[in-house]
Amino acid sequence: MLDFSFSFLLAGSNILQIFPTGSRNFIFDQIFFIFVLLGTIVGVIVIAYMLIQAYRYREGSAPKKDDVDRPKLGELPPPVDDGNKLLKSLLLSAVVVIALVVWTYGSLLYVEAQPSQVDGALTVEVEAYQFGFIFTYPDGYQSSGVLRAPVDRVTVLKITSRDVLHNFGSPDLRIKADAAPGQISETWFLAESTGTYDSACYELCGAGHSYMKADIIILENSEFEQWNKTKNNGN
Repeated sequence: MLDFSFSFLLAGSNILQIFPTGSRNFIFDQIFFIFVLLGTIVGVIVIAYMLIQAYRYREGSAPKKDDVDRPKLGELPPPVDDGNKLLKSLLLSAVVVIALVVWTYGSLLYVEAQPSQVDGALTVEVEAYQFGFIFTYPDGYQSSGVLRAPVDRVTVLKITSRDVLHNFGSPDLRIKADAAPGQISETWFLAESTGTYDSACYELCGAGHSYMKADIIILENSEFEQWNKTKNNGN
């Protein structure tokens, strides 16, 4: 199933994961959550600081001229720590930004990886044409317009085109890949719940482009195995 674990380098050899893993939906949701969380924290700090300073220097709160301790002729003014505060703020901001960029980039690298080597992964070839999709399973069985896959199991898609440039994507499963003649694009998904998901071509490819759609039906593992055994019988 899915997991979100933080990891560190331990005992010189064990490397635990510091990046989110699981379905594409889960990973993108985590990235979105982290950005919203950090943005909210920064916003609260900035607004709170502005309100504090506005109250501190409100009208009538300034000290009288006689109360100001000004340096006398020949004396150096007392040291001011504002420069150090600014430097510390810049360093802290740089550390946070760099860490966020590295974490996000590492998460996206996982998303863009080709998990064909995952145990139990289902590999399906997707051929786009004007104006539809043909799905070919490992045993050679072909289905037009409908892709069936098991829940909680990685499904790898190898996508190509027989005629013009197309694009196969499903917003609900966070997948989108080009389908170019003579080339193979790979993407993957891991559905967390059963049901029917919409997919379509997202590259203008001709007069019938708007009708170039397909259903992705996610089944329980037992249902998928049963369908896989009987699909060649027309079921």
